[in-house]
Amino acid sequence: MSQGAPAAGQLSDLPDHSPLVRGAVSELRRRAEAEPGQRWPQPLSDAFLVRFLRARDFHLELAWRLLKNYQKWRIECPEISADLQPSSVLGLLQAGYHGVLRSRDPHGSKVLIYRIGQWDPSLFTAYDVFRVSLITSELIVKEIETQRNGVKAIFDLQGWRFAHAFQISPAVAKKIAAVLTVFMHGNNYLQSLTEHFPASILPQEYGGEEVSIEELAKEWTDFIMASSDYLQSISLVA
Repeated sequence: MSQGAPAAGQLSDLPDHSPLVRGAVSELRRRAEAEPGQRWPQPLSDAFLVRFLRARDFHLELAWRLLKNYQKWRIECPEISADLQPSSVLGLLQAGYHGVLRSRDPHGSKVLIYRIGQWDPSLFTAYDVFRVSLITSELIVKEIETQRNGVKAIFDLQGWRFAHAFQISPAVAKKIAAVLTVFMHGNNYLQSLTEHFPASILPQEYGGEEVSIEELAKEWTDFIMASSDYLQSISLVA
C-alpha cells in the first residue's frame, strides 16, 4: 500500500471531484455497464453512483451489491416505484403521516417520523404508504451527509388498528423490509426516544424541544411537492 493512501472508509470524507472518488465511481459504472440485460432505474451518473459507494464506505464489492439490490427492488415493485409523483399520496402527507426532523441525530443520521394513526387504510393502501418512504428516501439520499451517515426512522404506532395490519401482507412487508432502519417504540416511547435522540431535535409531542410534528410534516410535504419534477424524472414508467 502506498504511504498516505486512505483506507476505504476514509474515502467517504473526500469531495466528489477527488481523483480517488472519481476512480471508484468509474469502476462501479464499468461494472454496471458490463452487466448483461440490466435496466437501471436512473442514469449511471457520478452523483447517482457515489451514493452507493458512500453508503458502504467505498467498499466496491458491497457498493456493487447494494446497487444491484436497489435496481432489483425498484424493478420488482412497480406498485411503489413506477410513479413517484407526490400528488398520488398528497392526502396522506397532508394528514400529517410523515415528517422529517430539521436536525440530524448525534451520529449524523437523518431522522424520519411516521405516524401510523394518521394513515387511513380505507383511503390509502400499504403501497401508498411505502411510496411515501421511497419518495423521502430518494430525496434525502441526495444529501452527502445522509450518504455518509444513513437514515433512522421512528414509527409512532399509536392508533394502530387491525385495518392497518390487514393492508400489510407478508409479501408487502418483505418488499419494504430493507428500505429503512426502523426504531419501534411501545407505550413508553417518550422515554425510549430520548435514550436514542437528544430532546433538542425531537418535536414537542415526543418529549422534545423542537416545533410540533404538524409543522415538521407540513415543511416536508412542501419540500416533496417542490421536488415533483425530479421525482417524475426517476419514476419507472411502464
